[in-house]
Amino acid sequence: MTKSEIWKYIEGAPGWMSLSTTGHDGYPHTVPIGYFVSNRLIYLGCLDFTQKVKNIERNPKISLMLESGTTMGDIKGVLIKADAEIVRRDEDRIAISRLAALHRGSSESDLPASVRPGSVYIKATPANIVSWNYAER
Repeated sequence: MTKSEIWKYIEGAPGWMSLSTTGHDGYPHTVPIGYFVSNRLIYLGCLDFTQKVKNIERNPKISLMLESGTTMGDIKGVLIKADAEIVRRDEDRIAISRLAALHRGSSESDLPASVRPGSVYIKATPANIVSWNYAER
C-alpha cells in the first residue's frame, strides 16, 4: 500500500488493534486495544497500572498490528513500530478524550468534561510502518 493508502486504512478501520509490548521477562505481551488516530499519532485508551502500561514505562518501543480479511484474496494489514508515551495529566487526558469524541462524531455540546478515574492514554508515534495487501497480488 502507498503511504496515503496505509493511513486511510488505519484511520478507517474498526477501533481495535493489537498492541505488543515487551514484558519484564523479555517475551512479547500482545493484547487487543481500542484506538483512534489524529495527526498521524495513534491514541490508545486503557487503565493505568496494567501490564501494558508497566511494560511501556520500562521500554517505550511498541508494535501495533491491524489486519482485516478472511481469505488469502482479501487479507491486508499494517505493522506499526512506534515509540509510546503514557499520558496521565488530567488536562491532557481530557483533551484527548474530547478529540476521541469528535472522531466518533459527537457534537461540541456533547464533549466530555472529565475522564474516567484511573484511565490513561498511550500516545504512539509511528517510527516505521510495513503493510501488506494480498488482494493486490
